[in-house]
Amino acid sequence: MFSKKDKKNKEAEGGEPVEPTDKEELQEINSPAGEEKPAGGEPVESIVSKEEEYLNKWKRAVADFENYKKRQAESQKDLLRYSLEGIIMQILPVLDNFHASTDHIPEDQKSNAWVVGIMHIQKQLEDLLKLNEIEEIEAKVGDEFDPAIHEAVQKDTKETNKDTEETNKISKVLQKGYMIGGKVIRPARVVVE
Repeated sequence: MFSKKDKKNKEAEGGEPVEPTDKEELQEINSPAGEEKPAGGEPVESIVSKEEEYLNKWKRAVADFENYKKRQAESQKDLLRYSLEGIIMQILPVLDNFHASTDHIPEDQKSNAWVVGIMHIQKQLEDLLKLNEIEEIEAKVGDEFDPAIHEAVQKDTKETNKDTEETNKISKVLQKGYMIGGKVIRPARVVVE
């Protein structure tokens, strides 16, 4: 009995054509000349295209996973920032009370040990805010009123302003404002001219 290779060689030499004996041999003879088939019978081009498709899908899945990890990291930062915001909003009234108390200390008592201790505690609270990237909103008398960062609590109605135009200038700062990461967590409360 001849092997497949022997049969093909005999045909190529011009000998008598040999009848194919099985289905595989029929497929080999009938397939186009340039198409190679591996042992499974599927064309190589088909296998290569499937490999490329699988590789592209894998790359896409890896990229999606990397994007997912970045979104999760951002989500964790946001969660931390917003939980920090809640705690800071509870600390700010305490800091406001420190400011109010230290603003009313008589000049002759500012060098007392207990006053120095209170001022030190106030400074620690302010440093804690800075450490957590909490920024104080700069609001000074004479600055232009900005509704994005200021809250107008009162309109100053002095008699000298009756004849002039409204200036929208800050005439008094009642309470400091704060922001975290560019987001206002508490606007500065001001009186506007």
